[in-house]
Amino acid sequence: MSSSATLSAPGPASLSAPGAKARPCDTTGLKVCLGAQQFIKLNAVSAVVFLLLGGIAAILLALTRWQAVHLLRVDWFYRILTFHGLNMLIFWILFFEIAILYFACTVPLNSKLFSRKVAWLSFGMMLTGAVMTNVVILQGKADVLMTSYLPLLAHPLFYLGIILMAVGTLVGVYNFFATLYIARRDKTYEGSVPLVTFGATAAAIIAVVTLLHGAIVMVPTFLFSLGWIAEPDPMWYRMIWWGLGHQSQQVNVCAMVSVWYLIGQLATGAKPVNETVCRGAFVLYILFINLASAHHLLVDPGVGATWKIWNTSYAMYLAVLASMIHGFTVPASVEMAMRAKGHVKGLFGWVSALPWRNPAFSAALLSVLIFGFVGGITGVTLGTQQINIIAHNTLRITGHFHATVVGGTTLAFMGLAYYVIPLIFRRDFIWRSAARVQPWLFGGGILAVSLGMSFAGSLGVARRVYDIEHSGIYGPAAHLFLGIMGIGAIVAVTGLFLFVILCVGTLLFGKSNAGRAMADWGVAETLPNAPGEALLEDHWAMRGTIVLTAVFLASFAVYYFANWKALADVWPVR
Repeated sequence: MSSSATLSAPGPASLSAPGAKARPCDTTGLKVCLGAQQFIKLNAVSAVVFLLLGGIAAILLALTRWQAVHLLRVDWFYRILTFHGLNMLIFWILFFEIAILYFACTVPLNSKLFSRKVAWLSFGMMLTGAVMTNVVILQGKADVLMTSYLPLLAHPLFYLGIILMAVGTLVGVYNFFATLYIARRDKTYEGSVPLVTFGATAAAIIAVVTLLHGAIVMVPTFLFSLGWIAEPDPMWYRMIWWGLGHQSQQVNVCAMVSVWYLIGQLATGAKPVNETVCRGAFVLYILFINLASAHHLLVDPGVGATWKIWNTSYAMYLAVLASMIHGFTVPASVEMAMRAKGHVKGLFGWVSALPWRNPAFSAALLSVLIFGFVGGITGVTLGTQQINIIAHNTLRITGHFHATVVGGTTLAFMGLAYYVIPLIFRRDFIWRSAARVQPWLFGGGILAVSLGMSFAGSLGVARRVYDIEHSGIYGPAAHLFLGIMGIGAIVAVTGLFLFVILCVGTLLFGKSNAGRAMADWGVAETLPNAPGEALLEDHWAMRGTIVLTAVFLASFAVYYFANWKALADVWPVR
């Protein structure tokens, strides 16, 4: 584990002051605000519960889309599809992100939480909204899918639940910003905020914009469901809703990248190659990543061609640039840290010395790879208008966001939990051998799910469709890829259930580490006569990452070319 100095330099008016309600972390030496600790626990536990619910729904859906099994009836398929989307993309993610925000604004900054009352209000609204929404869905009163496009109409409590969840999250974000203010006012840290806090701040800024979109679209729809106002225009609804639906993933991206940097530092001692560039990439997210939601509207007549071209041909690539910066600097910083520790043989000698037995590190690494090579490449390609026209309503879109939201964000958050539970809940993990396997099980399963969906979609299999058996237009290949998706889902959900068992079992039966350092998962070994910090002046110390980046760009080019070739076959030039 790294020392607290790498995260923050405590100022004169910190939690170390007499009377401050805090405890020292026995592993890092950082001060943990007891108020923040309570709400990190509450939000993290709630997040895992909703993750479990979403995972149960996931396996039911996969075994229905896998035509050889075809498990659910048609009404329950759409009901569970609605349930799955909201629990996985909204409830699990937002609860865990609030836990991250409370950690990032207190522990690295040596600060107390702004208000416990505000935190209780936030948690109460979020939990009430999530439970209310789930109950209404399972009662069969909201079979409208997560997007709930008008003129489909759900029970008023469905919309009220989502509104409560959104407002509660906004209240939690307010608590985060207020804590940043008092930390700065009281000088609890020196210099700039740590990078993990900076990334969390970018996520919080995007969250405000995202949740305001949710309020703008959900409040009128709620009033319409009560019969108090006329129906909002469906085309307007669709456009504003994607300011909520897709931008919520952009909040995830900022939080996920912050987790990458944090785990890289904790497991290998890695420091960003250039922190100024990394912070600039987060700013690019704030300015441009919200516009990426345009790719859900490229086939929509509600927006003009000029807007579509600006978003997909220019603005979106500035957000992609930010992701590529992070995708390079995270492995580059890890490589340089490993070479500084003495692992200098060849291009990839440092790779074999990485702390592979640390499940937090392996989860973060798999998150980087799946998000970049699968989610990133497919996402940018699908953001091209001509390709989007033939792919948008197919399983290719679903395959893309399972790589980003699940293979990227969820896997990174799972990795963070392997540090959060010992440090915040003060329990050492049970069944550590199973914990080391869990990220590989989950990541491998999600990779199969994403690839199965993407290739089935390339063969024309539609998303959100209950049955393809009777259409007569799909050959054996489509069924093969749906089978790969189903098998991958079984593996991934097994990994998810294992994660939940490990977390719950640790909270109930894990050995207390109060008064001592946590049982270490393993950090990168430093060899005798290691070059140390002097190596950081040599930019060829990241030559392995440069080669990997070249492989990524080549993969990108090949995939892009293959899509344009397929497009030319559909619409040959005459």
